[in-house]
Amino acid sequence: MRGPVFPAPEYRIPSHPRRYLRPWPRLRVAVGLLLLGGAVTEVAAQEPQRVIRGLSFRGNAALSDEALAAAIGTTKSSFFATSPLFSWLGLGEKRYFDELEFRRDVLRLAVLYKRTGFPDVQVDTIVRRDERNVRIDFAITEGRPILVTGFAVNGLDSLPRELRERVLVDLPLRPSDVFNRYLMQISADTVGERLRNRGYPTASVFTGFESNRETYTASVTFDVVPGEPAVFGQARVEGAERLDTAVVRDLLFARPGRPFSQADLVQSQRNLYKTDLVRSVAVGIDSAGWEPGADSVPLLVRLSESRPYRVRAGVGYATTECFRTSAAFTTRNFLGKARTLDLTGQLSRIGVGKPFDLGLRDNICGVTREDTIGSARVNYQLRSTVRRPAFLGPPNTLLLTLFAERRSEFKVYRRDEIGASVEIQRESPRARLPVSLSYTLSYGKTQATPVSFCAFFNACTPEVINQLRQRRILAALSGRVSFPRANSLIDPTRGYNATVEITHASKPIGSSSLQQFTRLFGDAAWYRPLSRDIVLSWRVRGGVIFSPGVAIGTGVDAFVPPEQRFYAGGPNDVRGFSRNEMGPVVYVVRDSTLQNVGTPEQLEPDSVQVAPTGGNTLAVGNVELRFPAPIFRSTLRLAAFLDAGALWERGRSGELSRARVRFTPGFGFRIGTPLGPARLDLAYNGYALPPGPLFVADTAGNLQQIRDQFSVDRRGRVLGVPLTFQFSVGQAF
Repeated sequence: MRGPVFPAPEYRIPSHPRRYLRPWPRLRVAVGLLLLGGAVTEVAAQEPQRVIRGLSFRGNAALSDEALAAAIGTTKSSFFATSPLFSWLGLGEKRYFDELEFRRDVLRLAVLYKRTGFPDVQVDTIVRRDERNVRIDFAITEGRPILVTGFAVNGLDSLPRELRERVLVDLPLRPSDVFNRYLMQISADTVGERLRNRGYPTASVFTGFESNRETYTASVTFDVVPGEPAVFGQARVEGAERLDTAVVRDLLFARPGRPFSQADLVQSQRNLYKTDLVRSVAVGIDSAGWEPGADSVPLLVRLSESRPYRVRAGVGYATTECFRTSAAFTTRNFLGKARTLDLTGQLSRIGVGKPFDLGLRDNICGVTREDTIGSARVNYQLRSTVRRPAFLGPPNTLLLTLFAERRSEFKVYRRDEIGASVEIQRESPRARLPVSLSYTLSYGKTQATPVSFCAFFNACTPEVINQLRQRRILAALSGRVSFPRANSLIDPTRGYNATVEITHASKPIGSSSLQQFTRLFGDAAWYRPLSRDIVLSWRVRGGVIFSPGVAIGTGVDAFVPPEQRFYAGGPNDVRGFSRNEMGPVVYVVRDSTLQNVGTPEQLEPDSVQVAPTGGNTLAVGNVELRFPAPIFRSTLRLAAFLDAGALWERGRSGELSRARVRFTPGFGFRIGTPLGPARLDLAYNGYALPPGPLFVADTAGNLQQIRDQFSVDRRGRVLGVPLTFQFSVGQAF
């Protein structure tokens, strides 16, 4: 059954306004609409209620199905409510067809399209009915769009040139775009917000436009009234009971005398929320004590305090950690001064690690079979942290922590330690330069595979290996500086992000002789839009570790603890390699397996254990082009990338010291989720695993090296092409 065709209504300014003031025509229209609504209601009452089982849109290219569905009142019934298999569960809701609402929806879609720049749109409907159900198709003919050919912003001449450029960059509506009135208003709001963030509290923007239906063009004008610049005044606090109002003022970034910024008000509110001391807070202008145009803006802080205590718990599952659980207890305003005491505990590897080995290694946690080091025992973490915000200023936070933990890296190491740390974090909203400085003192030991110790440190006997596994003191001084300059944390399209880290451990600051090193690491990523939907991004990351020589086994080597070494390969690195498998590795095979096949060349790849040993020098580069898919453009994006990297052991002899650069091109899919894009990458890997020493292990655990240059090929293949699949959530960088 075909429904009516409703062309988009045309709105014309009357040439003689008085003719529209006569009461009789308006009365006739009102009576007609009343009779029409009554007739439709009477007909609908006579017809049986029909469940809406299908709702679709066709012909819409400018607007997505989601946007059109959100603009109408008719909605599709839930799958669970209408499915014969699941309806008994009581999930979902049935939606019933309303004839009057359906006719209104046709007009709603027409008006929506007109305001987004398509004046000639036509909305046709196809309605298929039976005794109980109805299916609706909206067939849309968008027509020719109106394009923006004129674009002007007035009123900014009195502002500095740099400020004008910052105010006008990347506006949602631009010349040559389809004339969308919603985007026009968003652009006006954007200009006003940027001015209010740069010292102009009364800035306002007025919009105007002229459109020509004959040429399908429009001219848009923004008239800006910046107002007078102003600074922050004093802040008044309401609602504080246990909290000291002086501490609340110390937490505000909106300090007296600073230029007014709406963003500083938001950051001040965010800073109060970060303390976890307030349940709700609003930081704004104290309108009772402020006159627009004044050079000082007083503030008002209204807050509601949180409860004194909080308890949390959670459970989860991950492929490399099996089941895990966590719990936390928080005491707010601990000993006054807005301090917070956090007691946290975590357990992971539950189901495969002792003492909670439930035999899951052979089924749902089967991936842990390859991790003989990390999965041998349950990982845990116990922490007690006192946090003091506004330490010597609102951007600073002081953290004092006591901890005991066991952590591991997949197939590489397991670390057990207890200790304490002191950390100062600083995050300024204006400089946008998060900085942290910490000192950690811990007492612990690191477990790694015997082949790692034997291959790197000539520690092949049980006595020497046990020496390296003994508990020792690690004292580390760490600093970290970040440069978050991208326009989004989840899916950046413009700007850059960079991080620089340095960690130093030595005897003068309290570390043992086998725990001395200096670790430098840097990571920088840039994002550049080539068009509105296409983004070119690239990243470089690298690091170097220096360590003095110490006597180990039969020689002197630069010992770097396994947990401090660099590793490469995985979904956020060089994607052609599995996790941690790009770079130096060693191989181990049981003597019984080798006896069955005869020679190492006849070994099956799955019978050889691969143990990544990491390196002390890392260099990785990535280039990625992100663009929308030809279908489902609003949710599905594609990516083409090229990853390159090298990981090696500087200062060693032989193959370990060689920097082999590996290139792995690939292609990926991105599906938008609330947590960031879900990512599936397929990378071509033209390389086998790096060559390394092959060890044979007997039943007693004794090791014997039988080859210097050994390698296996465990790459997966699709139609004969060696591909590596990587799945993750969030962009690679």
